[in-house]
This record gives sequence, C-alpha cells and structure tokens, in this order.
Amino acid sequence: MKKIINTVMLILPCFYLYSQDIAQWRGPNRNGIYVEKGLLRKWPEKGPNLIWHYDGLGEGHTSAVVTTEGVFTTGMTDGKGFVFAFNHLGKLLWRSGYGPEWELNYEGTRSTPHVVGNRLYLMSGQGKLICMDCSDGKIIWSIDLIREYGARNLSYGMTENLLSDGNILYCTPGGTDAGMIALDRNTGKLVWKCRINGEKSAYCSPIMVRLRDKKIIITIMEKSICAVDASTGSLLWTHKYENTYSVHPNIPIYNDGMLFCTAELGVGSIMLKISNDGSSAKEVWTSRMLDPVCGGAVAFSGGIYGTGYSDYKLTCLDWNGGKELYSIRNFAPGSIIMNDGLLYVYSEKGRIGLVEPGASGFNIISTFNVPMGSGPHWAHLVIHNKRLYVRHNNALMVYDLAMNR
Repeated sequence: MKKIINTVMLILPCFYLYSQDIAQWRGPNRNGIYVEKGLLRKWPEKGPNLIWHYDGLGEGHTSAVVTTEGVFTTGMTDGKGFVFAFNHLGKLLWRSGYGPEWELNYEGTRSTPHVVGNRLYLMSGQGKLICMDCSDGKIIWSIDLIREYGARNLSYGMTENLLSDGNILYCTPGGTDAGMIALDRNTGKLVWKCRINGEKSAYCSPIMVRLRDKKIIITIMEKSICAVDASTGSLLWTHKYENTYSVHPNIPIYNDGMLFCTAELGVGSIMLKISNDGSSAKEVWTSRMLDPVCGGAVAFSGGIYGTGYSDYKLTCLDWNGGKELYSIRNFAPGSIIMNDGLLYVYSEKGRIGLVEPGASGFNIISTFNVPMGSGPHWAHLVIHNKRLYVRHNNALMVYDLAMNR
C-alpha cells in the first residue's frame, strides 16, 4: 500500500504541472513582463543566434505561444485560417484549419492562441471561437459568436486574445445583449453573459484583477473601460474612454489598486483608482504623451514604458502622475516587452532593440533587423526558455538568448 501511495505522490506533481501549463499573449501575467534569468545582456552585432525559422505561415499578425510541449501560432492562406504546431526543434507537427479569416484590410490572422494544458482556444477575425486539441489540432467545439451571441464584426476584424481562469473562458463578443460572456472551456457552454450597456467590442484583450474578496474582469469596449464580476457576470462600473474610431487594442495594466489604459487616435493614457471592493473607479490622471497603436506598454519600478504614435517616441511616464520622465525618438511606433529589467522593443519597421531604462534616460544596448517576412511588424515578441520568438507575417524566427550555451 505504501508503494502505491508513493507512486501516486510522484505522479501527481507531474500531472499538476502539465495541467497548469498555460501559454498566453504577452506572457504569464498578460502584462508584457517575462521572468527569465540567464539571458544575454548584450547581443552580437548581427543579433542573437537564429536557432530555427519557418517561412510558410501565410498572412497574420499573431504572436507565438510556447508551452513545454510545443510552439503554436496561426496564419491565413487563400482566405482560410490555420493553427500551426511545432516542436522545439522547429519541426511542423500539424496544421489545422478552422474556417474563413479576415481579408478586407490588414488581412491575416489577428488573435494569438490561448493554451491551457492540452487545449488551445482562439477567436478568428470572423467571430468564430474555437477549442482545439493541442496534440493533433482536432476541433473539440466551436461557436459562431455573431450568430449565437449577436457579436458585431468590426472595421478591422474581431480581435481578442482570450482569457481563462480555471475551467472558465472569458470572451467579449460585443453583442447588444452579450457584451462579455463566460463559458465552460471544456464544453463551450454558457456560464453567464453581461450586456455592458450594449457596447461593441473594440479589439481589446481582457485582464483579471484579483481583489481580496472577488475577481473582476476588466476590458475596454468601444466607448468605455468596464469591469465585470468574474463569478456572476454583474457589471460593476464603466468609465468613459473614447477615441476616433473606437480602436482599443492595448491591454490594460493593473498594479496595487491602480489601472492604466492607453490608446492612440486622440485619447492617450489614463490612470484609474479602483476601490478596494472593485465596485467603482475614479480618474487619477490623463496624459497625451503616450499613445501606442497596438504595441502595448509595460510598467516597472514606477515607470510606464511604450512607444507613441503621435510623436514617434519611446517614452517613460511616471506611474503616479503621468508626467513624461524621458523619451527618445527611436523604435516608435512598435511593441514592447520586458525581462530582468531590460526592454525588448520591436518597431513596426522591423528593428528590434535591447534597451536599458535608467534613472534619466534610455541606454540602447543592442539592435538587429528582422531578416524574414513581409509587411508591417505588428506581432508582439515572446520570451520562453531563453529563446526569443519573432513573428513577421508569414515567417516565425526563434533566437537563442541564453547567456551561457
């Protein structure tokens, strides 16, 4: 009996780690900050060593997601969307189609897959929500959000990097009666829906904020920042936040009761203070000094870092007051992530920089130009197991960041 118990105890930790293998857009906490050690703090003149690449993804702007089992991303060929799965040596394991993708403007796939254990979740630009088996790409369930939840497609195609918590998958169709929905991620069955004042979605990806007594989901709809009770689907509050074309692709950032949101097209950045129970929010400051297109921002050690669209600058704002602390006219517009105190900035023109934020300015340590792919560079960078994953339309490139290898 003791031998059996010991065997079970050995198996359980392995099962637990596999079941909790979650890979999602903008890193483990959806905030663009990665937590790896032992990475190069200066790159070779031509950039880090290229380990492998794949040049047949088709059109798309999605990042890779990386798990212990493999690498997943999407692409569009002849108007149809596909999920690609690779092993860590770069071998294509499978390619699975899921239906029509977005072809009208800035064509290609737009939402990065969300992986939990052996399940992959994805929203297409045409409003189809899909659950796949990661081992072979077989579709387990799918939902037409436009037909079933009244989703209204957008000028640039429906876009959302999905969020999950336990067995619940959260999604923002933007229907008149179903602004946000919670689904059983195993079956696709509805748990709750929230109207959110009938607003359309606005390309934003939600975050979960864990307060002392509850969890809340925060996203940006076409006219407002909103918070929904994660357990019940009750709308907690909204705060007006509009720009010219209702385009809000930058994910909110939460830290210690404060919520930062940013957008281009005439609105800039805003900081809100959320009440202790999550039932309300009030404006703390606004700033026009940081307005990324779709590249996001990162918050670290009292600063907010991102690239502006109106001034074409890489900028650091003060978290507490919104004042510009310093900036440089470089890398903007572009996307940004951080690891171990260093910024990784990927400009829309294809230049990647390793940048150190200092007390009074930026120190550009290393740069290199992305050698493959075509069109705008919109996919966000990914760091996993000392590798840098770079997507540029039809090409996926994987670079070695290990300090000692």
